[in-house]
Amino acid sequence: MVKKSFFLSSLLSSVLLISSCKKDSVEAADENELITSVKLTFATGGITQTFAYADPDGDGGKAPIIEIINLKANTTYTMTIEILDESKNPVSNITNEVSTKRDEHLFVYTPSPASLLTYSYGDKDSRNLNVGLTGSVKTGATATGKLKVQLRHQPPINGKASKDGSITPGSDDVNIDFNVNIQ
Repeated sequence: MVKKSFFLSSLLSSVLLISSCKKDSVEAADENELITSVKLTFATGGITQTFAYADPDGDGGKAPIIEIINLKANTTYTMTIEILDESKNPVSNITNEVSTKRDEHLFVYTPSPASLLTYSYGDKDSRNLNVGLTGSVKTGATATGKLKVQLRHQPPINGKASKDGSITPGSDDVNIDFNVNIQ
């Protein structure tokens, strides 16, 4: 009887152990994109200006080239962003991927000082959350400062959207500080 009880107890423990080791549904890794170029295009009154970030060899190696953004004071611009991976042949336009996966991406534009300019989002994802591929920029008075441009990659976790409209979830695909002159 003790042998039978021990056997049943061992069998039950094994079943419980095996069932408790069941893995949660984990999605395939959705890695950050390699981005070697970022172009910000500002348009107003028929005039278009593009300012670029270029890091052809990626992180490490040579320092990136970051153009200074020069804009007019107290002016409203339409702004678009283009992001590329020029390490591939042909060049990979990451802008298209971000547009396709807009539910997983958020551009964040942070001026310093805050009075330098104001960014307003012009596009939304399927849940009506901001994306930032296009928008408008209203410059302030004559000043100098910085514009931090971040692309937050916010993929789903365990089948649930992580993007919640804030900068918190995810990781940076892009994190660039452009110097800005408002004249």
